[in-house]
Amino acid sequence: MRSSNPVFSRRGFTRGNQYAGFGAQGTQGAYGGQGAPGGNPFAQQGGNPYAQAPRNPYDQQQPLTPQQMEEMYAGPSAGPAQTGRMTMDDVVMRTGMTLGTVVLGAVLGWVALPDSYGLAVGAALIAFVLAMVQSFKRTPVPALILGYAVFEGVFLGVLSRMYNEAWQGAPVQAVLGTMAVFAGMLLAYRTRVIRVTARYQRIGLAIAVGFILAMVVNLLFAAFGSANGLGLATGGLGIVFCLVGIGLGAFFLSLDFKQVEDGIRYGAPQNESWLAAFGLTLSLVWIYLELLRLISILRD
Repeated sequence: MRSSNPVFSRRGFTRGNQYAGFGAQGTQGAYGGQGAPGGNPFAQQGGNPYAQAPRNPYDQQQPLTPQQMEEMYAGPSAGPAQTGRMTMDDVVMRTGMTLGTVVLGAVLGWVALPDSYGLAVGAALIAFVLAMVQSFKRTPVPALILGYAVFEGVFLGVLSRMYNEAWQGAPVQAVLGTMAVFAGMLLAYRTRVIRVTARYQRIGLAIAVGFILAMVVNLLFAAFGSANGLGLATGGLGIVFCLVGIGLGAFFLSLDFKQVEDGIRYGAPQNESWLAAFGLTLSLVWIYLELLRLISILRD
């Protein structure tokens, strides 16, 4: 077995080793004379070759004083920022950048672009494609996330202005409602009123899949059949589905909070904060759209 010690590893403790007491036995024993096959190899060299080795230079060094020891260990230890790990500041900064880009795109869509369902749908499709590409990426790509934010903002700006023309003040009410849902979910999560467990996630995701399938079927019926589809966009059934959609948005927010908490706790890489910002933005946009739809139904 070869030793990891650099001195011993030059020959290793093997059977062919000729060190004293470990080699083949000679006629004069382990510590035989110069001609002994199994004798002490140092006997031929005039004694222990390490006897004249230079002294360890640290042997002459004076011991450290208590003050020097205190100065050595007084420096701050490396934190998450120094080790390239995700922090809450990273998440807040990236989320602010992403949401700020959405707001800028929305202002552009509201002020500079014409009222057009085609324009809104086109921007939404581009944002959807960018979001899907990022979702299948193994690592976050800031350019994709910010690109999604731009086109999502344009879509929201054009759509919000159209809603505002039909239902004065609806976008402002939807923004305030989105902020209220975010604050309420954050408070509920921090106080552990809501606990993100495996069972909680399974139930929420099952409801989300059913909700999305129902909305897709409703859109297909609206496109190729009845103008109102399955009636999920108007009346009492529409109100129920809007409330379910807002609840699902709050559920997605709780998953985002859990992702951020786990990422910081287990030392996720710093660039993972972009994924946290991406998830939070998706959830907030979902809640805003559902609130906008709910307000329009209630105002009718």
